[in-house]
Amino acid sequence: MADVTVEIVGLSESECGPFPCDETRSCGLEVCYPSNRMIDAVSALRDELEREYGDRVEILMTLIDEAMPEHVRAIIEERHPPIPIVLVNGRVTSIGRISLDLIKEEIEYALK
Repeated sequence: MADVTVEIVGLSESECGPFPCDETRSCGLEVCYPSNRMIDAVSALRDELEREYGDRVEILMTLIDEAMPEHVRAIIEERHPPIPIVLVNGRVTSIGRISLDLIKEEIEYALK
């Protein structure tokens, strides 16, 4: 069982963040460029985090196109976070985009 679970919540056609991809790759991911798609970014994130943390970190992607899990519904009703929503061990982060460095900071915090 993983020590940390990172859950990315969004729509199947969601973008990976509020800003379009550009040559600076401020998100820290490269293989998903230039699609700007959340699904591609989650795959790239999973690969990077697996390489660094192995099985200590689990990456989940929850698509809410057709059904919304109750825990996600409660978060949206209470907090109205931007999509993609990034949860770490069920806790809503303020990241609001798929960013390797920012998510790694949250993982390190959770591992302490």
